[in-house]
Amino acid sequence: MIAANNVTLRVGKKALFEEVNIKFTEGNCYGLIGANGAGKSTFLKILSGQLEPTKGDVTITPGQRLSFLEQDHFKYDAYPVLDTVIMGNARLYEIMKEKEALYAKEDFTDEDGIRASELEGEFAEMNGWEAESDAEQLLNGLGIESDLHYSLMSDLSGSQKVKVLLARALFGNPDILLLDEPTNHLDLDAINWLEEFLINFENTVIVVSHDRYFLNKVCTQIADIDYGKIQLYAGNYDFWFESSQLLIKQMKEANKKKEEKIKELQEFISRFSANASKSKQATSRKRALEKIQLDEIKPSSRKYPYIDFRPNREIGNEVLQVEGLSKTVDGVKILDNLTFTLGREDKVAFVGSNEQAVTMLFRILMGEEEPDEGTYKWGVTTSQAYFPKDNTREFDSDLTIADWLTQYSENKDVTYVRGFLGRMLFAGEDGVKRVRVLSGGEKVRCLLSKMMISGANILILDEPTNHLDMESITALNNGLIKFPGVLLFTCHDHQFVQTTANRIMEILPGGQLIDKITTYDEYLASDAMARKRHVYNMTEEDN
Repeated sequence: MIAANNVTLRVGKKALFEEVNIKFTEGNCYGLIGANGAGKSTFLKILSGQLEPTKGDVTITPGQRLSFLEQDHFKYDAYPVLDTVIMGNARLYEIMKEKEALYAKEDFTDEDGIRASELEGEFAEMNGWEAESDAEQLLNGLGIESDLHYSLMSDLSGSQKVKVLLARALFGNPDILLLDEPTNHLDLDAINWLEEFLINFENTVIVVSHDRYFLNKVCTQIADIDYGKIQLYAGNYDFWFESSQLLIKQMKEANKKKEEKIKELQEFISRFSANASKSKQATSRKRALEKIQLDEIKPSSRKYPYIDFRPNREIGNEVLQVEGLSKTVDGVKILDNLTFTLGREDKVAFVGSNEQAVTMLFRILMGEEEPDEGTYKWGVTTSQAYFPKDNTREFDSDLTIADWLTQYSENKDVTYVRGFLGRMLFAGEDGVKRVRVLSGGEKVRCLLSKMMISGANILILDEPTNHLDMESITALNNGLIKFPGVLLFTCHDHQFVQTTANRIMEILPGGQLIDKITTYDEYLASDAMARKRHVYNMTEEDN
């Protein structure tokens, strides 16, 4: 059990949290939700002891071990992968290292023997003999292949490091597990594995995530942060949303009835207060009026952007023809003879673990890279807007937000451009901010503004939900569902893919393409998918 007791955190004069009292108990998975800036990550840091509250404290059941997901991807670069995972249980790792040092001594004394015996006993009690196999099992489940387990962390890619740090947090069956955006940068297979792990995890989990499907699948309770307070709701994310909306509706209806009663009483008092025969009744109604209190309904701190992609031109029947497209990068063929045709109603989700191949395909289709072999041809009625996974170059500028967006607009009118920024929650004063200093979420909202203002009838989006809060993800999801043009996109948000795509493509590790006209859930459940996964896993084992 872990509890926050009268926790207050002030940043300058602003109170981020005010006298928060909440208890998280064993056997539950809590989804910690709230708008961007509400303090979700900050609250996790308070619970983990990384940040001291201004007032109040955090208590943990004596003897319980807390583990949290590290955010510094370079912190363990000097350590082997397997060691990094086992370090998730700091005491166990200390014992292992002390044992190694003792047994390596040339002048092994009687005192050393006694100490080694003590360590061996504690090591056995902590299931130390299973530590390496347990760590390997976690790594394999998250998609870190066995030949990388003894590599240095510095040799891994960014997404691989994320998986190792997640395995580190999960290692050793911690009593309390704190996870801040654990699905970020994970492929869909790793997310599915993590979902099953948390569903079967018997201790306390507190997780921050913008993935609605993930929260629905793993959470037993929702902890909602709004206006510096945290309120618990039983159930998953959808149940929270329905419950919170129902509560507001009930309060509004109750207030409406109270307002009608107030009006009725005020009319009676106004009409009969000067009437001697009715004065007692008027006085009685005055007392009744004074007792009526309207429920205070605070507007939520959540803000939803307005995302609406409107093509300037209707798309024709000829959209895209790809023939025999191949590409090799660093000696590895990541695209192998890709051939497909897009229709005018296609909304294609690219899924699977081969993210480099998808990004390369998108860059080729946008003319940023050349294929080694093959051709592609866009229809004459098409126009494309592109959301790159790496937007560094887009914002390498000292332009203000308003000037940055104006350069992409045919209509240079300031009011017109600011209208698009306003839809994406950039207030008037935000327009003068320099794009170079924007946060990750602000940059994403700028890019979406650029895509809206382009009027393109084909949208290509490479991981557009990264850095967005749940409200913005929901707005984008709804905007793409309504979009009348053609979509090519990749996204790790299960619900986003399921509700948007009508066609699924997967580029396999060898560069070949699976292409199905189906929903995402149907694709995952298909026999063909199961057979493909079995064959691929068997091939990996043979290697």
